[in-house]
Parts: sequence; structure tokens; C-alpha cells
Amino acid sequence: MNRPNLSALVTLALIAAAFTGPACATGTATVWQRDGSQKTYTNVVIRLAREELALTTRDGVGSFVIGKAACTKAGALVKCLPYDATLFQNGEKRRIVLRSGSVWLNPTTTTQLLPYSSAQIPPHGVLISITSKAGTYLSLTGTVDKVQK
Repeated sequence: MNRPNLSALVTLALIAAAFTGPACATGTATVWQRDGSQKTYTNVVIRLAREELALTTRDGVGSFVIGKAACTKAGALVKCLPYDATLFQNGEKRRIVLRSGSVWLNPTTTTQLLPYSSAQIPPHGVLISITSKAGTYLSLTGTVDKVQK
């Protein structure tokens, strides 16, 4: 098992570097609230730039920004453990305390298996799974469709 250690921990810059520059992607996100309600967002813009990962709704009304994460290579994949997030919505900025989560990125041109799982990540795929301390769960799958140099 490739475990991150203090010398291997880096910021989300590792993700952008895997694509040789800032990247944009689109995906589908589902948010489950603690009360059991859920909402699915299609065509979510996933932006990797400035050492941040931002998820923005298609209409631009809401953005969930991961500002800090511990990242490491896991075989051909990049795995990040986010630990700082902010929600921008309705003109307000709110820090989100995270309980757990992971961001997986496949910078290769071939489908990769998620370690210790039967799940597959497509070429240039992004897989995000985050739970907040308040009990909200966010799941996202997407594909990088543009690398900005």
C-alpha cells in the first residue's frame, strides 16, 4: 500500500502538474443531506488551478472549493485527502469542516482500477467522495476535458 508520509504530502498542485497545467473538467455531483434529501447536479465544472479544486454548478450559483489536501501518487493515479473546504453560495462564504474524503484523479490515457476496489476511473477521470462534519455527503464523477496552459 502506498501510504502518504510527511515528505510525500503536497498540495493540489500535484493534480494540476499531472496534467502539465491547470485543467477544467465536467462531471455529475450528488449531494445527500443528513435528513435524507438529495440533489443531483449535472455539468458541474471542475476546475484545477492555483492549487485549488473548485466544483461549480452549471449556472454558476454555487461553488465548493477544496483549498488544501494531502496528495500522493498511488500507482498511476493521484490520491488526495482534502482537509480544507469552502462553500460559496447565494453571495455567502462558509467554511465546511470535513470529516472524511478523497479525491482520485487518473492523469493517464487508459482506464485505471481504484486500489483495493473493483471501481474503475476512466482516462483523465476525477472521482470525489467527501463527508462533512455536519453529515452532508458529496459524490462526484467527471472527466477532464480541457487542460489550460
